[in-house]
Amino acid sequence: MNIILIILVFGVIVFFHEFGHFIVAKMNKIAVMEFSIGMGPAIFSIQKKETKYSLRLLPIGGYCMMMGEDGESEDENAFNNKPLLARILVIAAGPVFNFILAFIFAVIITAMVGYDKPVIGAVESGYPAAEAGLKKGDEIVQMGNKKIHIFREVSFYNQFHSDEDVVVTVLRNGKEKTVTLTPKMDKELGYKRLGIGSSGYTKANALTAVKYGGYEVKFWICTTLDSLKMLVTRQIGVNELSGPVGIVNTVDTTYKQSRSYGLFVVIVEMLNLAILLSANLGVMNLLPLPALDGGRLVFLIIEAIRGKRVPPEKEGYVHFAGIVLLMALMVFVMFNDVHRIFFGG
Repeated sequence: MNIILIILVFGVIVFFHEFGHFIVAKMNKIAVMEFSIGMGPAIFSIQKKETKYSLRLLPIGGYCMMMGEDGESEDENAFNNKPLLARILVIAAGPVFNFILAFIFAVIITAMVGYDKPVIGAVESGYPAAEAGLKKGDEIVQMGNKKIHIFREVSFYNQFHSDEDVVVTVLRNGKEKTVTLTPKMDKELGYKRLGIGSSGYTKANALTAVKYGGYEVKFWICTTLDSLKMLVTRQIGVNELSGPVGIVNTVDTTYKQSRSYGLFVVIVEMLNLAILLSANLGVMNLLPLPALDGGRLVFLIIEAIRGKRVPPEKEGYVHFAGIVLLMALMVFVMFNDVHRIFFGG
């Protein structure tokens, strides 16, 4: 059952990403040669007009192969012969559809379990929040320069800024109160805390499900960007990166831990993972790196500035080098995943 869930989660996320490229390409009358879910040998394929639809053996990716995408073509329906804006929209559509999918799942899960409004439910004595006069019922609206919409943002902000004083603004009886807190080490838990707890989840109606579903997606996008920033600034090491093997292990572990609580909990946990993975894939694909959608967008932006296209063969060399580097990184990350799973650390 867990294998089926893993394939289902990966499959839906990859399908929606590639479907974004596909549907926007079709809207702009670009010929799609193949729409594939999965990589490797084809399990099933069917030809309809110029497009071959394929299901392939390895559920670790997919692609939308367009005529003239990586070269020159004289066909009027080729990618390279379409207006610049159309090409930008087609390339950007994949990550955008990942954000849309994450939003759909977030609205569903918020409707199912409610939302964690950033209202303080408990203040622990001996910790900075209590010493600064924060009280149960205060609503946290800002930490540092970051607006707060859900309680998990409080925990994650503290995680990313645990060695800094933090200016916290709360709303109490309609009035704002601002305090400066210095996170205090919890020797038992081994990390610094502010000493505040959540008030729990609030039941959502249709409007708040949409509203807080949006906040949920924003939370994961910002968390991914903050994690990348910490990676670049070496606050976390590349050894902490996780790839397909690590994700599969996470899905497997989550399923095993949640199945004893019933189907409802399993569905909620899988939706949570799907939101995280879909938002993460959207962000990662927009990075301005060769071979990724973001890298292709960089070349299109350069074309807009120069007024002419970068020679396809030169762009192809850059993307090929990017693919080689990404494959090397994937092998490295996979090795780390396997080492963590079987040997710990």
